[in-house]
Amino acid sequence: MYCYMARQPILDAQKNLYGYELLFRDGESNAFPNINDDEATSKLITEHHLLMGVEKITGGQLAFINFSADTLIHHFPTSINPKSMVIEILETVPISKELMTACKQLHGMGYQLALDDHDFDPKWDIFLPYISMIKVDVQQFNLLQISKYVSRIKHYNVTLLAEKVETAEEFNQLRQLGFQLFQGYFFARPEMLKHKNISSSKLNLMLLIAEASKVELNFDDLSQIVERDLGLSYKLLRFVNSASFAREKPIGSLKHAMVYMGEAELKKFIALLALANLSENNGSELLNMSVVRARFCDQLAALNQDELNPPSAFLTGLFSLVDALLEQPLAGLLQDLPILPEIKSALLEHHGKLGQYLELAKAFERADWESQQQLTRQTLNKAVDLSPVYLEAVDWAHGLMLTAREEDKV
Repeated sequence: MYCYMARQPILDAQKNLYGYELLFRDGESNAFPNINDDEATSKLITEHHLLMGVEKITGGQLAFINFSADTLIHHFPTSINPKSMVIEILETVPISKELMTACKQLHGMGYQLALDDHDFDPKWDIFLPYISMIKVDVQQFNLLQISKYVSRIKHYNVTLLAEKVETAEEFNQLRQLGFQLFQGYFFARPEMLKHKNISSSKLNLMLLIAEASKVELNFDDLSQIVERDLGLSYKLLRFVNSASFAREKPIGSLKHAMVYMGEAELKKFIALLALANLSENNGSELLNMSVVRARFCDQLAALNQDELNPPSAFLTGLFSLVDALLEQPLAGLLQDLPILPEIKSALLEHHGKLGQYLELAKAFERADWESQQQLTRQTLNKAVDLSPVYLEAVDWAHGLMLTAREEDKV
């Protein structure tokens, strides 16, 4: 039986990563409708969670996990460290004395409980003393309804989490109403955010992106670019010497790096370093998602036996959130970014194989398994379980970002 999972970031009011909602599914349940959600969830908890561990999936961040009534009553969550997760209770879960008892016990054991997709029904008020968070689908209510509910429960010590936030305007309004955590695609809707020009000081970074997009790396041109910025050259050398990409001998020059790593790999690192510096400190989780997509798309290209130089699939995934990172509309931004036309076409119109790779990555993020399976067959011409590939990309990105943060402290 295949194990399918996805994760969606949850951010705080400063857009810092707070945790992930984990979306587990039973792949075979999509084909056999007689397997209900409770059974699928139970199988995944018992047969797969204990093998993978939520800490690996979330990179050590807090995990938000949905549990059915039966799994709550039978204390399935206790197989997971209470410091590692938040237990989500759907509004469709039937209220019972057994459920209340289970919630009291789990609360007493140190677990955080959240009412997920909360519908403001007063019947749940008796649970509020044991609830740490309330998740509200903000597309289901208007601001007046939300405001009235917030006022009604203000005496309870609960954290408000807004789900399906789609615009910067909604984000700001909900933050003013008292919401502290946010989940949704507001950060991926750049046209709704303020416009911010790229300063001329970032020209060197854009030139590096252009070099990474070329078929053949021109070492003379690359040297001229990095020589203008000693700090950038230093970071690049520290990056390729990092623990994640260590070689038998330390790398002392860019030319040495090319010999050891090969041009295609070096181009990936150049592009990643350039994007990380181009985005500065705006949205570390967005950069992390970009790296996951880059690695996943790159692995798909390898499975499809695509030409890997230039690393177009990697660059497609890496730049798929550049609009959110730089807070500019994607179409206008790509006019200024010196990347290959086929990458631009994939990013703007989802055209070609590169567009399919990116759509597959997004399907995993949304836990849209029907689309994922259809796209897999279209892209690879056969049914393949890509969940291990995606999980490896998540793990790879986590290691890379962890190394980058350690390097920044030096």
